[in-house]
Amino acid sequence: MDFVDQALARRLESAEEMPQVHYASLYQKLKPEIGAAVEPICGGHMIFAGLNSPIGRTVGVGFDGTATAADLDRMEQFYRSHGAPSQIDVCPLTDPLLFEMLKQRSYVMAELNNVLFRRLNDDDREKAVQTPSGVTIRQGHAEEAEAFASIVVRSFFPNGDEPEGFAAMIAPIYRSEGSILFTAEVDGQPVACAAGLIVSEHRIVALFGAGTLPEFRRRGLQTALLRRRMEVAWKAGCEFAVIVTLGGTTSMRNAERLGFRVAYSKATLMKSTQG
Repeated sequence: MDFVDQALARRLESAEEMPQVHYASLYQKLKPEIGAAVEPICGGHMIFAGLNSPIGRTVGVGFDGTATAADLDRMEQFYRSHGAPSQIDVCPLTDPLLFEMLKQRSYVMAELNNVLFRRLNDDDREKAVQTPSGVTIRQGHAEEAEAFASIVVRSFFPNGDEPEGFAAMIAPIYRSEGSILFTAEVDGQPVACAAGLIVSEHRIVALFGAGTLPEFRRRGLQTALLRRRMEVAWKAGCEFAVIVTLGGTTSMRNAERLGFRVAYSKATLMKSTQG
């Protein structure tokens, strides 16, 4: 069993960092009026991808003890310049001094997620992916981004109560350069989708962007899509697959069934408006 030390945690954090970097960079081209921006900081990145976007915060900072008060000043100015609250991801293996500095600056928890990981092995390359009966699993394409975003919206908001513009906001994750895309089809129609990104520098694959239409759940579609993405990642030389999700979700259950385990829980901290 792999021990999660600070070095491995930094690699796992890239599963949230690099997809956001790619997303913001793509948004700069697709919607320049949003003002998306990416800047490196202390080995990680500050990311802004629009106001009220679920994507865009500082990730990958605080593992080597180099972050200073001046760096946090720069981070806060970065988000202030975009009219957004300063946000940063921290995990139990982050440098304790960073925690203390954030505490002194009145940062509060905005979200808590579990980081799950699994070592890839020969089975992921050689074991045939079991496709559920009546289902076809095929590679997806960037041109289908809007269709995939629609699947995710209907998956998470079956009553049609999604935030305004949510589909347009998440569609770029299926267009980012280097994305791994797969879809499950029934009678030639996409009913589930999933994405991923190979982070070659850290030899990990980030798995995200999964959704299944409510009427097609409990057929093993997401398990099949997980296996297919891990197969591609192993062939590309990845060592670990990583999923970041809220606790108790279907994504977490599906991952644990395939041998993923929780590396740690991490918090997204936001600067309090009272600070």
